[in-house]
Amino acid sequence: MSTEKTEYQGTFFNGANAEPEQVLITVDQENGVLALNDGDETTWPLPDVREVRDQAGTDMLVLRSSNDDLGRLILNERDVRRHLPNVTKRPPVENKGRLLKWAIGAIASVALIVFVLVPTMADQLAEFIPPEGERALGEETLEQIRSALDESGLGVVDTCNDSSGILALSKMQKRLTDTLDLDQELTVLVLDHQMVNAFALPGGFIVLFRGLIDAAGTPEEVAAVFAHEIGHVVSRDPTRHALRSAGSIGVLGLLFGDFAGGAMVLFLTERLIDAQYSQAAEAAADEFAHRVLLDAGLPPSALADMFERFRELGGDAEGFVAHFLSHPQLGDRIAASRDATPAGLASNPVLSDSEWQALRNICN
Repeated sequence: MSTEKTEYQGTFFNGANAEPEQVLITVDQENGVLALNDGDETTWPLPDVREVRDQAGTDMLVLRSSNDDLGRLILNERDVRRHLPNVTKRPPVENKGRLLKWAIGAIASVALIVFVLVPTMADQLAEFIPPEGERALGEETLEQIRSALDESGLGVVDTCNDSSGILALSKMQKRLTDTLDLDQELTVLVLDHQMVNAFALPGGFIVLFRGLIDAAGTPEEVAAVFAHEIGHVVSRDPTRHALRSAGSIGVLGLLFGDFAGGAMVLFLTERLIDAQYSQAAEAAADEFAHRVLLDAGLPPSALADMFERFRELGGDAEGFVAHFLSHPQLGDRIAASRDATPAGLASNPVLSDSEWQALRNICN
């Protein structure tokens, strides 16, 4: 039987030292090996030889053996590839079971950090942030939101500042907060955008969108949402939420990168605008709104009316609407708001007709 032996010239790095060796490479088809005359009778089984992708170009061929992690063989002739049946095949993965266990452990660790440790630390840290620090966090977050809304696809959003509308909004705020002993001053803004949304930020900031005012049927409905957001401020839910989001983004950034700049700002902005608080936090804010509305001589059922209006918007809802619709117990919350309204409650309108019209035109 004839034996085919083909020879090539190459450079061999054995991995033990940095000295290259000029070797004669023999393809021994009879024994199925690639023999190197490096003085140590090195042989690589042909099925074990793999090509190492050369990032610098394709002018040279770099080979390795799946049984030799360090050795590298460099040839100028690519013809040798025709003798290597598995040259483009990935080497077999060893210890798959152990790697799978490590992967599952790593994923579980990240999940534990993001969903358990970060929220716990954020809740504790929120209690130690002084009011001036929380205010600074809210101011910075508001600036980030205003600058990032355009990049988020919402377009340039101006702050509504019609003087008559501002006076009407201030009157509503005074009516709601007269009986409250707030730890920090409220700053209430209306943004000129059709999204039906409202949210609270750290440091006493409450933001309403024009779309929310347009969607409301009465000023009491706006006041009810206003009171709900005051409840989040009093409970410091926005601060906890901001710390949790920033902490989670930081952990993910360490793992995947590209979360330290614009991507983090946009992601945090979206999380804050569409803040998904827990059921407990939402229920607490609802109950707070009920008490505030009753103390102000307004019916808590106004919150139920607004919830009903959200539900009527159905599947096309977005923003604040989608936030409330995302909770399956919306019907229970509507019922709770109605149950909190005493029978025969004599409600004094929070705004006059002209003031209500001024509030609706606050962005004009």
